Amino acid sequence: MTDAALPPPDHADMPRPASASFASATPAPFWFLLAAQFVVAAAGLVVEIVAGRMLAPYVGMSLYTWTAVIAVVLAGFSAGHWAGGLVADRPARTGLMWLAVSGALGAITTIAALPLLRWVSGPVLSSLTDPVAGIVALAMLLFFLPSFAAGIPSPILARLAIEDRVRSGRALGALHAVSAIGAIAGTLAAGYLFISWLGTARTLITVAAAYSLFALCCLWMARRVPRDTGGGSLTAAAGITVLALFATGAGPFLPQKICDIESRYYCIRSLDVSEDFGAPTRLMVLDHLGHGINVLGDPARLEMPYAAIIDAVTRARLGDAPERAYFIGGGSLTLPRAWTRDGGRPGLVVAEIDPQVTRMAARDFDVDPSRFTVVHADARARLASLGDFQVIVGDAFTDIAVPAHLVTREFYAEIAASLAANGHYAMNLIDHMDRLQALAATVRTLRTAFPVVEVWVEAEDFTAGGRTTFVLIAGRTPTPKARFVLPPAAEGAASRILARMPAERIDALVARIDPPVLSDDYVPIDRLMGPGS
Repeated sequence: MTDAALPPPDHADMPRPASASFASATPAPFWFLLAAQFVVAAAGLVVEIVAGRMLAPYVGMSLYTWTAVIAVVLAGFSAGHWAGGLVADRPARTGLMWLAVSGALGAITTIAALPLLRWVSGPVLSSLTDPVAGIVALAMLLFFLPSFAAGIPSPILARLAIEDRVRSGRALGALHAVSAIGAIAGTLAAGYLFISWLGTARTLITVAAAYSLFALCCLWMARRVPRDTGGGSLTAAAGITVLALFATGAGPFLPQKICDIESRYYCIRSLDVSEDFGAPTRLMVLDHLGHGINVLGDPARLEMPYAAIIDAVTRARLGDAPERAYFIGGGSLTLPRAWTRDGGRPGLVVAEIDPQVTRMAARDFDVDPSRFTVVHADARARLASLGDFQVIVGDAFTDIAVPAHLVTREFYAEIAASLAANGHYAMNLIDHMDRLQALAATVRTLRTAFPVVEVWVEAEDFTAGGRTTFVLIAGRTPTPKARFVLPPAAEGAASRILARMPAERIDALVARIDPPVLSDDYVPIDRLMGPGS
């Protein structure tokens, strides 16, 4: 018989060198490999979602926060995949033990993120003046190693999945599909279930427990593989897994309470600041920023500069507190509380997206929400069904975290259409005195919907420099007064001066910076407010 008559070789039956192969027998059932890939992928994405919430009390929840978290997690996954590939071609016993080690490493580093955040946040943020650098550094210190551990198993599991399988393509496809499904499940579980019901700390403990269980299962599978199919110390892998179990067990005893309430939207804290104001006073902190101050028993006393300015300007323009007003965000409900101190005004509508914030305000901040109307919905979506307000109050700016859909010309046009003839829009804005790019862009954008745009500031804040809170008033007519002097709020305190910035100065600022008009399809507000803008 000639060579041409020979039947083609069956590659599936050809022997493979022992040095380049796992075992000739499948070391782990395919269902186990799929389950392992699902768990690891889900755990990695749960940690990614939790990472943003964990950092929020220290650096806020902004585009910069999520960008840093996603970049660090992807870097960890990539490095883990590379490391996993280095051991993927080793014998089955070694591969399974490395899977156990990666699970143990994932458990240990995930649990370690809880105390590590408390230990390093202060030194890191105080040594790095650039907030973006601080966010990236914290994300790298806390979440690179957990993501690295989550990336190791994929190449090893893929190598195990195709060993001694004729249809290796189908096996790899199934493994990748299960990985994607696990990532989706982890994302949904973290966002809609774990954080709301367990909180970040208990969620990470749950992830660490899943990693530890994964490590134990891999050790058990490794014991089933004969020793002559590969080296590796089962004892060492078991020791690391035991350490992971101890770390997971210690998780519930680590300091966890950062937030008084951890909702779907914020880390909410209620702080007693009575010593600073000479009277019983509470400060509401949403994520990392003080949102509102209420002096208990004295709703007329407005300590936050922006609240004092909005109150003074509104009373000057309307003659009294408004009967119909719309609040974009509620927080500590300071202004609704002040405007209803003499009786209920159901025409005051507060759109607060987070019911837990309202609950906290009613519990700790001397607020009776029954005196006005509170709706728990997105402020822009709800505004479309209402209208004819005397004043609309926007409190969208919280440090470098800004809801972009609430600062665009389209939204400002909706606001203008929802105001009465003598109505006005009042919003607070935080910007750097040495740049003022966000202020200039917001003024230019407001001018597309309103003929008159004013910028107000408390004189003390304006002269201090640095980060300053401004109040923008937009309407059809100017405010009749350009300056308010508030009497001392307490014995020994100084009078407060609230002043309107000269219009020619604002015009010159806008002309010099030449900022873009913010629109629904182009809102670079994070860049304008962020460092280096």
